Amino acid sequence: MFKVLVSDPISDLGIQKLMDAEDVVVVKQTGLSEDELVAIIGEYDALLVRSQTRVTERILTAGTNLKAVGRAGVGVDNIDLEAATKRGVVVINAPDGNTITTCEHTFAMLMALARHIPQAYAKTIGGTWDRKTFLGVELNNKTLGVLGMGRIGSEVAKRAKAFGMNILAYDPFLTQERAEKMEVTLASVNDIIQNADFMTVHTPLTPETRHMISRPQFEVMKKGMRIINCARGGVIDELALVEAIDQGIVAGAAFDVFEHEPPESDHPFLSHPLIIVTPHLGASTIEAQENVAIDVSEEVLHILRNEPFKNAVNIPPVAPTVMKKLQPYFSLGEKLGSFAAQITTKAVSEIHIDYAGDLSDVDTLPLTRYILKGVLSYHLGNEVNIVNCSHLAKSRDINIVVSKAPKTKGFTNLISVTLKTQSDQDRLVAGTLLQGYGERIVLLDKFPVDIAPEGHQILISHNDKPGIIGLVGTLLGKNDVNIASMQVGRTLVGGSALMILTVDKAVPKDVLIQLVALQEINTAQEIILN
Repeated sequence: MFKVLVSDPISDLGIQKLMDAEDVVVVKQTGLSEDELVAIIGEYDALLVRSQTRVTERILTAGTNLKAVGRAGVGVDNIDLEAATKRGVVVINAPDGNTITTCEHTFAMLMALARHIPQAYAKTIGGTWDRKTFLGVELNNKTLGVLGMGRIGSEVAKRAKAFGMNILAYDPFLTQERAEKMEVTLASVNDIIQNADFMTVHTPLTPETRHMISRPQFEVMKKGMRIINCARGGVIDELALVEAIDQGIVAGAAFDVFEHEPPESDHPFLSHPLIIVTPHLGASTIEAQENVAIDVSEEVLHILRNEPFKNAVNIPPVAPTVMKKLQPYFSLGEKLGSFAAQITTKAVSEIHIDYAGDLSDVDTLPLTRYILKGVLSYHLGNEVNIVNCSHLAKSRDINIVVSKAPKTKGFTNLISVTLKTQSDQDRLVAGTLLQGYGERIVLLDKFPVDIAPEGHQILISHNDKPGIIGLVGTLLGKNDVNIASMQVGRTLVGGSALMILTVDKAVPKDVLIQLVALQEINTAQEIILN
């Protein structure tokens, strides 16, 4: 018989499956202090919390029978993941439970924005009957641009189609095949900015997406655009948006999220007549609160019964002998995945991971997870972890292929990551651990290289002509970009070549533009490996 402790307020409906299970006893005790939890947790097999209970290392250490901790929600900041992993305790969250409620809130904001509902309401209850000021627009036959076609963005697109809207969809992992299946038009961010009537954001906040809509985008935006953000504050430059509204470029905006929450009392969104705001209510429905509890309860039940489960946010236990062999490669694998993602400009349809050498003798699944995390995290940010990465790849129709070979040319071990796209623009990054040198990238596409995967790097494709290195060095020097190391890879004298520069700091975008303008330079991009 399994015992489950519920230490935060969770409705009986949310944990009904656990309460109905014949092999589970559920005990609800809320408001416990850390000392009180430490005193009793040893007799329980699982712990269910929301945000009030802090699951500390002391509690996890005392929980000698704990197999799982379930968080009825998305964030797990109140749970010591490292301590849970060391103890072999699986931590579960509920990333899918808020999908519909956030989607519906987005659509409510879209409708309110189109018809000026909050402004009209305020004026009416203030005693003014004004039918002329609040002239709205129909959704029918309008174009909605959806930035981010994950769970929530896809649901928004589905509902918008029911209202007769045309959908332009952008997502770094959205392929043409999947777009056709969803009956949306695959588009770039620029396509959406220049052609959509409404734009809604459903991307995580990452270095790549921070201020992805800012002054340069507003300068070329279709006049009369209406913008909704119920995803993450910071994806849209708030001050630049206010300027665009005041200049008549943007007709209005509806935001449920802010860069800093709660916003300061003088934040321009709070007093602007064309901006609608709500206090981060995307997940605030009765159904969503119950759904996250239901999802977590089901997963905890699977763990207790030793059945397959998903949505774990920490790595499950690995045999010590396997871990000893794989752990030195975890960091390298994640960096190879991130590097490959950063140099791939088209939507990925397949990820090929090839292990050669001694690694072919062990179960490399834990290492594969780190590689997948590196690939997906570049676009999806903190949403990705080493357990849910396979699930996230599958949900985006990305096929994962792993192969092994006992021998490799010149290296004890070699890990190769190839990202395949439907446009046949495959990108390959291979790396290894070298005795005395540590992590090295040794192959980029067809070019042999020798790079330490760390910090800020500039990847330049160019024609193999005399003087190119000097031109690049001079330009970077003029822009105060210091070169720490340089590698050049080529396969044929006078043919195409790669140049990889490690630099001391972030590279301004205008410097990359200047590099591409140099004679014989084809492309230049910054790679960041933390």
